[in-house]
Amino acid sequence: MLTLAAWLISLPFLLVLGTFLAETLTGIRRPTRSRGAPGAGKNARVCIIMPAHNEAAGIGHSLAALMPQLSPHVTLLVVADNCSDETAAVAREAGADVVERNDPDRRGKGYALDFARAHLASAPPEAVIILDADCAMEPGSIDALAAVAAGEHKPAQACNLIKADLEAGPMVQISNLAFLIKNLVRQRGMARLGGPALLTGTGMALPWAQFASADIASDNIVEDLALGVTLTRHGHTPVFVEAASVSSAAASEGDTLVQRTRWEHGFVQTAVRQAFPLVAQGLTGLSRPLLLLGLHLLVPPLALLFPLAVGCAVLLALLWLAGASAMPLLVMAGMIGLAVFAVALAWHVNGRAMASAATLARIPGYVLWKIPVYLKLVKRGETEWVRTRRPGEDSPGRKG
Repeated sequence: MLTLAAWLISLPFLLVLGTFLAETLTGIRRPTRSRGAPGAGKNARVCIIMPAHNEAAGIGHSLAALMPQLSPHVTLLVVADNCSDETAAVAREAGADVVERNDPDRRGKGYALDFARAHLASAPPEAVIILDADCAMEPGSIDALAAVAAGEHKPAQACNLIKADLEAGPMVQISNLAFLIKNLVRQRGMARLGGPALLTGTGMALPWAQFASADIASDNIVEDLALGVTLTRHGHTPVFVEAASVSSAAASEGDTLVQRTRWEHGFVQTAVRQAFPLVAQGLTGLSRPLLLLGLHLLVPPLALLFPLAVGCAVLLALLWLAGASAMPLLVMAGMIGLAVFAVALAWHVNGRAMASAATLARIPGYVLWKIPVYLKLVKRGETEWVRTRRPGEDSPGRKG
């Protein structure tokens, strides 16, 4: 009975660790060629939508880098959303088309996108690309995304990363590495396994028909993740386009913790509601994208995954001391070791620019640093969109 109990306790953790290993080990190898090269969508009419809330200090720099990448068939629309600064004026001066939205009772990025959708409805483009105001888009990314969204009529997600900064504090470096493993390595692995890309809110492209019918007018703090789940359920599997890339500057240590709190709380809340139904639908409907998406959602953030797995191993060790078979403990220890190896290999192949080797020794401290995030999740999860403070700003605000 003790051995049976040990296996029953270990199986959920083995499933989660197995999913993480499959995605990570499959995604570590760099591609020899990337999907998203310009094709049928090269001359498609595309509109880049940039929601912006109080971004006057930095949007001019973002637009200066983006405007030279536009072409006659690519337009830019900035949504100055509930702004109390000069965001709209700065964007217009940079040459962007601007619409202003003022509705303090309806806050959230989804409402800003809905406002842009209504503005474009009379003469819609073939596809839209959504780009955050603090993000830079690498040259060639617009055509690569348009090739999938307009040319193949599928949702597309660019590789969304934090800019490497080895001068940042160790907690920020490790957070940026975890971000890379999730948004590059595991996205790449999901694509190779036949699963959907996870939409990340910036650098994502949608055919107009899918954007026009999307349920986005909400204050959901992870509206992008929810949208990707809905699209996959309706047979519109998002595509990971590694040939397209967007990036934003690393936040300070305090602001990184605020940012991760919002992202991870939203992810866990979505996973609790969606993961098992997606797995069930994938199995009953023989749908690989739904099954892999559900399994992906079962994997918690890395700073939570490893402590939970180690806690399970400790419990299995106690059961072994009480007379259970050692096999469940050995299998769990082996899976934890493989997961640690996968993280180290992902860093070596893809992430050395994100975190120094010396910084990796601080990972246990990073786990402790994240404890308040998970304690807050247990007490009351984050439900309000918190705008991450940009470099040079004095205080954080709310992003509408």
